[in-house]
Amino acid sequence: MPSSFIIIREDLQVDPITFVGDSILIGRLPTCELLLNHPSVSRLQAGISHVGRDYCIRNLSPANPITLNGQALKQYEALTAGDVLGIGPFALNIDFLDQALCLKISIQIGATPNDAVARRETVEFWDLPATVYSALPAAPAESEAAGHKKPPARTPKPAAESSKALDVFWDKRITAATKKIKPSSLFPLRGRPSGKAQSVWTSTTDLKRRSPYSKMIWGGVIVAVLVAGSALFYATAFEPAPISEAHTRTSMALSPPIASGANAGSCTSCHQLHKQMDAACTSCHTTEAFAATVIQPHMNAGIDCVACHPEHRGAQFRAIDAALLSCFECHNDNNKKTYNGKSVATPHGGTFGYPVANGQWIWRGLDPEELANRLLVDNYSFVQRKETLRLERLPSDSENTWRSKQFHTLHPYRVMAAPGMAAIKSGELGCSSCHASQDPIDTLTPRTTCGKCHNVQPDARAGHQVIASDKPNCTTCHVQHIKDKRNWNPSLLPKN
Repeated sequence: MPSSFIIIREDLQVDPITFVGDSILIGRLPTCELLLNHPSVSRLQAGISHVGRDYCIRNLSPANPITLNGQALKQYEALTAGDVLGIGPFALNIDFLDQALCLKISIQIGATPNDAVARRETVEFWDLPATVYSALPAAPAESEAAGHKKPPARTPKPAAESSKALDVFWDKRITAATKKIKPSSLFPLRGRPSGKAQSVWTSTTDLKRRSPYSKMIWGGVIVAVLVAGSALFYATAFEPAPISEAHTRTSMALSPPIASGANAGSCTSCHQLHKQMDAACTSCHTTEAFAATVIQPHMNAGIDCVACHPEHRGAQFRAIDAALLSCFECHNDNNKKTYNGKSVATPHGGTFGYPVANGQWIWRGLDPEELANRLLVDNYSFVQRKETLRLERLPSDSENTWRSKQFHTLHPYRVMAAPGMAAIKSGELGCSSCHASQDPIDTLTPRTTCGKCHNVQPDARAGHQVIASDKPNCTTCHVQHIKDKRNWNPSLLPKN
């Protein structure tokens, strides 16, 4: 038949509770049937089991002693009516109701557990609230109402069963109770005990937080590995794609050079903390033969170096190809993007660029600096032929006439004719190379002949034909770097 334990909590002012089972645990652990929440109470302080006809108590925490009627409790003791257990500041009065063990718990602030024995002389034991678990006995007789007498000195009553059997029972009981507890994030100052006690070891009041040094050490190791890896592979650690072959060379390949030195794959040549990328590009690409200038319309539109010369597109990507192809990517009717509030469209009505519409020159012409750099180029001496190519704007010249003079100064008698085109004896372009008739002047044929020179010839800088013959090659007319002393395509000019 299962045993019954009636727990009456005077310290908490709650209704009595009845536990049915073979034993109860007493302590600070939340899984204990009798929870005594006080720092001086061990997590598993004591246990009471029903052995034969007796209820035996055992101290489960020998390092934290408890008392029975003011005397230190031995390992096992059988309880009798009138006994008083002292556990920390709690006093547990023992009595019996039929076959049930009754424990009346009170807390005595500032008093010792031994004071509970003397207190029995003036406190009635059965003046209890009703309980839903068991019927309580009738009120004591008048002869008993005067107060309980102090229990006489008792001799320890040994347990009816061997202590070895009880040890096995409590080991299993404690193990089952501790398995239900979540592990604490705190660790004791002292290490775990050795031997069998490890299975029931739990920390008590000497606690400390988990050491932060291990986290700091492992974090430092991880950071050090990442830093070392970045130091070894910094060139490719953050780049979206490899840089072009032209920027990985260790020696200059072009003559005359267009940069102050070979980049050799360096990231910091372009990406600097205290300098914008455009400024870094310009400072490097400024030599006696080349100046990284930008025309004023592009400056007004906010176009910078990397807009036409993008990087990080792979080792085989060539920035010069991107510059030649990028013009038509922006200057077309399908581009809806605005540049500082202005839009762009397909130029010259979609033709190859012959800048005449309705008999009027729509070409804006060249400013004096552009014109001088276009005429005074390498492999061609303008001085030797300045009488033929004299270019001067007369006061009577209209804007339309002045643009026509500029255009024809740059083409006839100066540029070599492409294969299959009519030419003068020296092989240069003449009037009949583009115009089928002079009177009236033919303005339709030039629209079909511009592409023969401007598209079919391989670009000297790229070394191959970059733009297809059916696409406009903008850079042959519109020079971006007007101070570049190298000619765009020297094969089109005579050698004398």
